[in-house]
Amino acid sequence: MENEIKKTWFFEQSPNEVWEYLTKPELIEQWLMKNNFQPILGQKFQFTFAAKEGSKYVGVVNCEVLEIKPFSKLSYTWDGSTSDGRIFNSEVTWTLVSKDNGTELQLSHDGFTVLEDILNHSGGWDSCWKRFEEHINATKK
Repeated sequence: MENEIKKTWFFEQSPNEVWEYLTKPELIEQWLMKNNFQPILGQKFQFTFAAKEGSKYVGVVNCEVLEIKPFSKLSYTWDGSTSDGRIFNSEVTWTLVSKDNGTELQLSHDGFTVLEDILNHSGGWDSCWKRFEEHINATKK
């Protein structure tokens, strides 16, 4: 079983502009979740959300910043749990690659052990990404 989600998107914005949407709590909240993120190595933080009816996931994701290279790479743990007490530990890595006409943004979400978690998170990232695009593209108008 593949235990990693990989996705790549392209934006016309510079790496600096894309970086802001990955590191500023108020911008992260627009497309992902409420959070108390700080772009500091070793910083512990949480994403919080209201679980949808029927969801197995508890509305808190505990995280810790593992790596931070401004405008190029950010990684953090992504530790969640389910209502039946199952805990999953994974890692999210964002890589920004400068291109002539914008930024390629790569996501790796690794460490899953249950297929259902991979499928749910992959679909979740797709939904979040639509919101990310809407918000970042609204800034260039």
